[in-house]
This record gives sequence, structure tokens and C-alpha cells, in this order.
Amino acid sequence: MSTPTRRLTVAQALVRFLSVQYTERDGVRHRLIAGTWGIFGHGNVAGIGQALLEAGEDTMPFHQGRNEQAMVHAAVGHARQLDRLSAQAVTTSIGPGATNLVTGAALATINRIPVLLLPGDYFATRPADPLLQQLEHPTQADVSVNDTLRPVSRHFDRVTRPESLIPSALNAMRVLADPAETGAVTLALPQDVQAEAYDWPEEFFAERVWHVRRPAPDPLELAEAVRAVRAAERPLIVAGGGVHHSRAEEALKALVDATGIPVASTQAGKGSLRHDHPADLGGIGHTGTAVSDDLARTADLVIGVGTRYTDFTTASGTLFRNPDVRFVNLNIAAFDAHKLAARTLVCDARTGLQALLGGLADHRVDSRYEAEYRVGKERWERVVEAAYAADDESAVPTQTQVLGALDAVVGDDDVVINAAGSLPGDLHKLWRARSPRQYHLEYGYSCMGYEIPAAIGVQQATPDTPVWALVGDGTYLMMPTEIVTAVQEGLPVNLVLLQNHGYASIGGLSESVGGERFGTAYRYRAADGTFTGAPLPVDLAANAGSLGMDVLRAKTVRELREALTTARASDRPTCVYVETGTAGPAAPPAEAWWDVPVAETASREAAVQAREEYDRLSADRRRHL
Repeated sequence: MSTPTRRLTVAQALVRFLSVQYTERDGVRHRLIAGTWGIFGHGNVAGIGQALLEAGEDTMPFHQGRNEQAMVHAAVGHARQLDRLSAQAVTTSIGPGATNLVTGAALATINRIPVLLLPGDYFATRPADPLLQQLEHPTQADVSVNDTLRPVSRHFDRVTRPESLIPSALNAMRVLADPAETGAVTLALPQDVQAEAYDWPEEFFAERVWHVRRPAPDPLELAEAVRAVRAAERPLIVAGGGVHHSRAEEALKALVDATGIPVASTQAGKGSLRHDHPADLGGIGHTGTAVSDDLARTADLVIGVGTRYTDFTTASGTLFRNPDVRFVNLNIAAFDAHKLAARTLVCDARTGLQALLGGLADHRVDSRYEAEYRVGKERWERVVEAAYAADDESAVPTQTQVLGALDAVVGDDDVVINAAGSLPGDLHKLWRARSPRQYHLEYGYSCMGYEIPAAIGVQQATPDTPVWALVGDGTYLMMPTEIVTAVQEGLPVNLVLLQNHGYASIGGLSESVGGERFGTAYRYRAADGTFTGAPLPVDLAANAGSLGMDVLRAKTVRELREALTTARASDRPTCVYVETGTAGPAAPPAEAWWDVPVAETASREAAVQAREEYDRLSADRRRHL
């Protein structure tokens, strides 16, 4: 008996296959590939481009991008907003279109967010050699520029024959839907193979549902973790992004309510508890709150939940100073669970927290410990109020007053997006997260230019949610291109554009490490050749307007609050532009160290002094073994 087949090109078969892939978790199904972003060139226009046209919008929605890196950022924003249960694909031509994916792929993989990359590739049959845009490698003839995507992809394959698409596509879906393995998945598609026809088995196009598992902890690991928590006098939970990916917020709250163990959050984990929960201490690490970092220094047990423990979280190995401190790490990825020589709970975050709660019946931390961190939380709340305060509403707002004005306007379900500059530190310390998805910081890769395209992805994922992209002028100039996409698609994303005339964050860092703010200001050259002249007369608001956004200019705190209110009510993409001042409240200084090596020998006094301070602070660094 013959197997039914369907004759399609490789590209047509891939689009059809992707359209019938689903994830399922907790009984709810989602389209695994909800749409495809694309910019067409000779490497994909007649293959994937023609296949998308033929399939139609109902089968595979298409989104037109302006920059390949930005398309990946939009797909990441979409997948993160939907708890990694739904992803998007990105198709590009060969050459620069493909290599432009590398930054976005690195961001996705580092943050453990699924995205499917479909770059065109050189002819598999090599009818001519070299081709337009071909990289000629003198010793490895099978290398193409797409190989730059290998180290930043969780799975990479090159489809050089039609029939090889079947196992390749199935493996791609397996990785995208796997909560422990997910990240960027790359299927490089030679341009001739994309257009080649093949008789595909009909079974290839049957609906497939990829179950997103919630593995339970090993009983022995669970028993050891429970014993460790019961024995601890000063336990501290560090909540990472895995809490959100697992939708474990309620399980975390139940554990905390029962035990009184306080929670500090990484950038990805902020919002795991609502900001006004008595056990929520805010951010931890270099950009953390005083109460979080003070408790971290004295904690005898740190319980990491879904965190990668980056150097910002650990203050470059200087934060957890108790000589007896030990770690219990609950993570679905064994790779992360074993960090800091921890006891491990390799499991789903929600399942693991529920199991811990069951094992900790009738256990609660000492009331004096609770009283201590609650006093610290109240003290920090006064710091936040001072940073947000605007006694003179006719004054030019400082950056923290901008956050205060936004805090007064947003609703509980608004999403605030940021990734780079000085804003991540201010937000981590000061922002009052009111819901699990409100605080959307991309700080695994801290990629300038992420915010605007990510806002588009979030808006696509949750159309009725007000979305805010917060950017400084340096970040805006990196990638404003997708404003055009937001206008084209009628997506009412809000852009808060802060003009401070340069790389403010790196300028401050430069000053602290002896770099004297060299090369960080957007200014004219002075007579001595340095960039210390007048600020450049760049009108970024006019630029945003020229790309199709409605633009509201705010010069004072009062005007800013009015503009933000107007933007939130608008049904069009809207930019609120404000030039920030320095006379007024500012963010509190860092509560913990961050290791940025300083020149060991230098002739300039600033660098000499910075090295002395570096040697003093780095002496506290330790390895947890």
C-alpha cells in the first residue's frame, strides 16, 4: 500500500509543516510558530517568500521587518510575553541579511527564549562558484556565513537535500518547545534547495502537539533541599526569569506566605512577587536594593529559582559573604542548577516550589528575621519615593522623575520594556512591578536597540495591553527602524525617548574606572580634539515623527505626566520625548560591586586611583565551592 504524498517545494513544505505545530501545557494549546518575519533578497524571495505568498495569511501570518536583527528582537519579545509557549520565525536572504541575525540569535539563546531562524544559504549544487555575497574559505569549502550562527544557536542544521528537511524540522520543533533546551534554532536553507520540489508524505503535515513538560524534583534532591531550608536561619530566595517562564508566581507566593522566606529578584525575575508583598525585597546584586543586598551578605542559604546567576546578580562573586553560605538551586536546566556548587532541584519551577511547600509544612523563619527585612523594605521604599518625587512640576525632569511619572500613569497590566544604558539599573532598584509581565528587561545580553522591536512583539502577543519602550538617545540611534513596522501594522506601542546627549551609563562607568568619560558624549569636537564641545543639534523627536509616530514633547514634569497619559490613551504609535535634567532626584548609588577590570598601570591619575579602588574591592571576591 503506497503512502499518500504531496508534491511541494522545500520552502512550501516547511511553511505548511510550521503552520500545524502546537505546544501544550496545563491543557492549553498554542501555535508553536505564530507567524514569520521576513526581509526578502535573492536568497529567499523565490523560496520562502513564494511559499509564504502561496500559503496565505491564514496559514502563516507574515510580518514585514526593516532590519534582520530587529526582527529577531520582535520575535523574542513575542515569545517572552507568551511564556515561551509560542514563537515566531525569521527569514532572511543570504549574506548580510543572514549575518545580521547573529546578535538577535545570541540574545535569544542567552535569555533562553525560542525563535526559529531561516536564513538563505549558497547553492547546494554549486552551479557557479563563487556566488554573489559568498564567503570563500580557503580550506573549508562547505563553510558559509551562516556558520556564524552555530555558536549562538541551541540547534543548527543546513538542509542540503529536500528529504533531510523532515528530521531537521522535527528536531527544530523539539528544541524550540523544550523548556530546558530552548533558544535560537537555525535552519540554513540553500536557495536552490528552497525551490526544489519533492513528494512529501502527508503525515509530515499532520498536526503535532509538543507537550511542554513540568518535571517533578527527584525525591532525594527534594528531601535534601527541605532539610537545608529547615536548618537555615537566614534563607533568601533569588527569583529569576524561570519563575515567569513556568508561570510559577502563585506557587512562589504560596511558599513565601507559608514560610516567611524573603525574595530578591534578578532583572529577569522582577515581578515574581508584586512589589507591595511584604517579602518582596526588589532587585538583587549590583543594581539591587539595599535591603536585598544586605540580606544577601548575611544569608546562610540562598535558594535560586530559575536563575543563571550572572555577575550582576552575584556582584561578581562578592555578594554572598557569609562564610557558611550554601546554595539550593531549583532550575529546569541542570546546567544552571549546578552553579555555585549548589544542592540541586532539577525540575520545573512551579512543580518544584509546590513540592518544597509540601515538605516545609509548619516551617517558618524566625519572627525577628521577618521584622528585620520588613524594616529594610520600608526604608528602601522611602528611597524610591525620594527618587520619584517632583516638588516643582515646572522643572525639567530627571531620569528617576521620568520613572516616577510613568509609575503614576501605568496600569497593573502595562508592560515596560528596556534593555541597556542607565535605565536598567534605575528600573531594577526603583520600579514597582505590579504584575508578572509588567517588568520586561532584557539583561541577559543587554542589547541596545532591543526595546522598540520587542515592544512590537509584545503588542502582537497581547494586542490589548499598553506597551512602553523606554530608550535613551544612544539606544534609539542604534535601531529606530521598526517604528515604521509599528506604524504599518497599526500597533499602538508607546516610546518614551530620553535625550541625555550620549552614552550616560557607560560615561558614568568610564569615570569610575579611570576612563574619564572618554568617547561617551554626543558632542562637537573641542579645540583639543576631544568630544567636549556643545551638544549635537540632533532632533530625535523629529526623526520619530518622520517615521510615522505621533510625537509629544515634554519639557517639564507636568507636561511629561500629561504626555504619558495621552500616549496611553492613544490608538496609534506614540513617542513621548523628554530631555532629562540633572538638577533634582537621582537614582541611589550601587549597593554592590561589579567587576570591570581597571588598567594595572597608567600615567593618568584617574586611572591610578581607580586601580587602587579596584584592588580593594576585588579582594572580597570568592568562589563558592
